[in-house]
Amino acid sequence: MEHRFSSVQQVRDSLKDVNYLADDGIAGVAFLADRLAKPILVEGPAGTGKTQLAKSVAEMLGARLIRLQCYEGLDESKALYEWNYKKQLLRIQADKNSDSWSEVHDDIFSREFLLTRPLLEAISAPDPVVLLIDEVDRVEVETEALLLEILSEYQVSIPELGTITATQIPMVFLTSNNTRELSEALKRRCLYLHVDYPSMEREKEIVLAKVPDITENLADQVARIVRSIRQLDLKKAPSVSETLDWARTMMLLNIDSIDAQTAKETLHVLLKYQSDIAKAAKELSVDLT
Repeated sequence: MEHRFSSVQQVRDSLKDVNYLADDGIAGVAFLADRLAKPILVEGPAGTGKTQLAKSVAEMLGARLIRLQCYEGLDESKALYEWNYKKQLLRIQADKNSDSWSEVHDDIFSREFLLTRPLLEAISAPDPVVLLIDEVDRVEVETEALLLEILSEYQVSIPELGTITATQIPMVFLTSNNTRELSEALKRRCLYLHVDYPSMEREKEIVLAKVPDITENLADQVARIVRSIRQLDLKKAPSVSETLDWARTMMLLNIDSIDAQTAKETLHVLLKYQSDIAKAAKELSVDLT
């Protein structure tokens, strides 16, 4: 199989070209996942760029992104495949006078009547694919076992059709917010990547890359203030996407330099709990005066 990446540095550079600033840890795991044909399990706090990593890899590769959004109650019919029962019924009614039931049976259980869901779509796609299994920690253990089976063999067994084997091995990302412990079997199958909040310097770089026309001074202020707020005992620390929203807010308000009053008046963009806003406002009153 032809490799997607030539080196760790090439991964970093290519991700930077699509405005995803990866460190050597992230780029290294992506490089090894390609060479070893293994999925990547990406864990870490919400809003640290786990989902965006998969999207950015798809963009840099020019590959199709297929996303399976996980939720409690997700089953095989929504994740893998199901039969198009309405179309099958119409076919049976059209041939209701046929003497050969076996012919009708073979027809209605052919590919024409199969509705592919994200997992089967990724397995059977002839073109390059990045498969994103988002928030895998939300599914039940039984569904996790289904994922394990597919990711171990990259094939799907359909009783009526036989085994469908992948024509190309998709690059697979599974994200988790750690709402429950995943099975050891699933973890063993994957390369592990923990994505935490970025360092202050890297977050400043992200702001400069993602917010058009922002000055270096304002980006530096945004990164420093967010860093200080994350160090508080909060219900939910601000995510990177909320940092970007806050930076864009400053641009919309034509703010060149953030003072305590401006920061406190716009904290609702960064924080989503009143208790967190009150704590941060108190901290900012000390830090920015």
